[in-house]
Amino acid sequence: MAIVLVPISIKLELVGKHLLLKLMKTELPITNEMNILPSADSSEKDFNFFVGSWKVRNKKLNKRLANCDAWTEFEAKSECRKLLQGFANTDSFYTTFDGKPFEGMTLRLFNPITKLWSIYWADSNVVVLDVGQIGSFDGEIGEFYARDVFEEKPIIVKFKWDKTNVDAPVWSQAFSMDEGKTWEWNWYMYFQKQG
Repeated sequence: MAIVLVPISIKLELVGKHLLLKLMKTELPITNEMNILPSADSSEKDFNFFVGSWKVRNKKLNKRLANCDAWTEFEAKSECRKLLQGFANTDSFYTTFDGKPFEGMTLRLFNPITKLWSIYWADSNVVVLDVGQIGSFDGEIGEFYARDVFEEKPIIVKFKWDKTNVDAPVWSQAFSMDEGKTWEWNWYMYFQKQG
């Protein structure tokens, strides 16, 4: 997958009965650009492995972008199902933090024109969709990127999916403050298929 950094914004537009995802160039206070191109074999079937129920072992960095090396590990469960005739899917993520229930959700949309996936996350603490991660799978590895802001600093966020073992895939997240030259990995999810 080729990656050139280009600022984009996302617009959802209803055209007849179809919801179209439009990627538009936008002005950001960051000089480099982000232009993410799909791999040759990118397809709406890329996340078929993830449909079903999962047990999730999480390993999360305690403080991000703070030279922290302390991690918290916790268990969760997740369920994924297809939507929109297989061009989308959603999953729910359930766990507890400090004895309080926590729920997250992901919406993934495959654009058949651009052949790129857009991934959106929201959780019960913030209840807002995060910036969409854009990318595709190249073989068994999927990489998805977005510009965001963390603690008032511009960053690039990277999601990585490794589906080498479809019964035990791994998701991970990293932040970069230097336009993708270096990455700090801050969250790993190790999935185990249930049932």
